[in-house]
Amino acid sequence: MNWADLNLVPAKPELFLLTAVSVLLLLDLFISDAKRGITYALSLLILVITAALQVMVAEPYAIYTLSNNFVSDPLSTVVKLAMYASTFAVLVYTRQYCSDRGIFKGEYFTLTLFALLGMNVMVSASHFLSLYMGLELLSLCLYALIALQRDSIPATESAMKYFVLGALASGLLLYGMSMIYGATGSLELAVVAKSIASGSANQVLVVFGLVFIVAGLAFKLGAVPFHMWVPDVYQGSSTALALMIGAAPKLAAFVFVLRFLAQGLAPLVADWQGMLAIIAVLSMAIGNITAIVQTNIKRMLAYSTISHMGFLLLGLIAGNADGYSAALFYTVIYVLMTLVGFGILLALSRAGFECETLDDLKGLNQRNSWYAFLMLLAMFSMAGIPPLVGFFAKFAVIMAVVNIGLVWLAVFAVVMSLIGAFYYLRVVKCIYFDDATDNAPIVVRADMKLLLSVNGVALLVLGAIPERLVALCLEAMKQSLTAL
Repeated sequence: MNWADLNLVPAKPELFLLTAVSVLLLLDLFISDAKRGITYALSLLILVITAALQVMVAEPYAIYTLSNNFVSDPLSTVVKLAMYASTFAVLVYTRQYCSDRGIFKGEYFTLTLFALLGMNVMVSASHFLSLYMGLELLSLCLYALIALQRDSIPATESAMKYFVLGALASGLLLYGMSMIYGATGSLELAVVAKSIASGSANQVLVVFGLVFIVAGLAFKLGAVPFHMWVPDVYQGSSTALALMIGAAPKLAAFVFVLRFLAQGLAPLVADWQGMLAIIAVLSMAIGNITAIVQTNIKRMLAYSTISHMGFLLLGLIAGNADGYSAALFYTVIYVLMTLVGFGILLALSRAGFECETLDDLKGLNQRNSWYAFLMLLAMFSMAGIPPLVGFFAKFAVIMAVVNIGLVWLAVFAVVMSLIGAFYYLRVVKCIYFDDATDNAPIVVRADMKLLLSVNGVALLVLGAIPERLVALCLEAMKQSLTAL
């Protein structure tokens, strides 16, 4: 490393986050359970300061530092800010839920923030090893978070399944990376791309490495046929952790895939397009069809997630700036929808009661018409019904594949979207047309109620004026394409 050229300014948010979480970890040792709200408040403050630092160091072009292991570009800035906002919302939404279940502890906050640090590294990595280090930091934190309920057999089982399958996926990824290194002699994304494009790399070894890398990436996204962990982990873990897994990590996983395929392996676009097309078709089909028969709503949303990952891949298949920006837009909207859907489940859960089945949502409109309306917005948006923003997200990725001539894939996506609308509308039917089976009062903290309301209404507002967010995603992607 050339210490004279070392520039730590672009990594200032990550350095602050690492330092702050380490200090929080030590401070929490002296905070009793009765005063755990202090840890909660400090965690939110850390998120706000990190986001402010991110805005301060933002530049309209890519800056490489740490021997080209770290890149700060408009894409990473937009995604990191979305991850900070998502993590902030997750902490607010899960406060009461975690308190009722005895997991409102320092470990919950520090592991969450360390997971966020791992996501940041994934988003800004420009080297295979830094990508992998970020991924493993995130994964290890998620394994531990899921297992926080040590007395819960389903949670422990979910953590073990996630750990074993995650280790397998990491092995596939590492094996693929080793093949790429053997073929090109480098692990730096830009150097690998140049080596492959120039023809100096061993093409057979590169293609074999690509197969293993795509398999590992598909697991991290939860796409078919590497989706087995998703429904079991969503159902077995607590609702708070299911929300954690389904929110900010999806943003990091999207950029993770983009760095690998659109930056390091861009010259092989013709090879990975076909592989992603198969994965997208299987994900949309199996995700939507299997979700129809689910009665556990967390498991239903897990299969819904699998189908959404199939739609997200449509943008990546396009292999151009418009497609990548459409996929980024879709990922941001997916996270917004997930926060609302799981937020309502958290609001309806209470000490001794888990809102997990469709029956638990029956008659929600009779109990609280506002929460029923927010859940309706989330379900309609996930189904892609206008004027909700989910419609424009699906339209964007479908148009991306139409523009490159894959009309059959666009038609298939539309058909799968129609099939998926069934189980989303079934949730709405339970909320509005069935009689309530539980008449207990819904007690929600004021901060959660306000943030959840803003989150839900945003789905409607962004549906009315999606242009600004679409333009922001497109501009960020185009400005970063010099590095991609």
